[in-house]
Amino acid sequence: MKKIFLGLIGFGTIGSGVVKLLQQSGELIEKRLGAKLVLKKIADLDIVTPRVVPVKKDLLTTDAKVILNDPDIHIIIELMGGYEPARSFILAAMRKKKHVVTANKALLATYGNEIFQAAEKNGVDIGFEASVGGRSL
Repeated sequence: MKKIFLGLIGFGTIGSGVVKLLQQSGELIEKRLGAKLVLKKIADLDIVTPRVVPVKKDLLTTDAKVILNDPDIHIIIELMGGYEPARSFILAAMRKKKHVVTANKALLATYGNEIFQAAEKNGVDIGFEASVGGRSL
């Protein structure tokens, strides 16, 4: 079975949730996708604080460049938030022909044109989620 290696940048609340989802639903995702998603590395500034999801220590690094420079990693998941260094990491990943998934709506709203142009130029995909909040009047 084909393996798709993932690198996660940002291991806070959302990043932990993604890891939990991959752990709990890995078999279902594999069955539907026809490939196994393998989380190869997680980068976060804080790799000491316990998370709601257990991971092996060798999966963790404080250096996002470890993920960006790993030729085996196919997809970067950016969940750190903010503008920088998230923007620089995404652009660097794309230059290395890695696909990117992000939940960083503020970044896309501000730098979307640059990011989408980089994706097109490098022949990679940028995936993102969107959410809206509303209230009844």
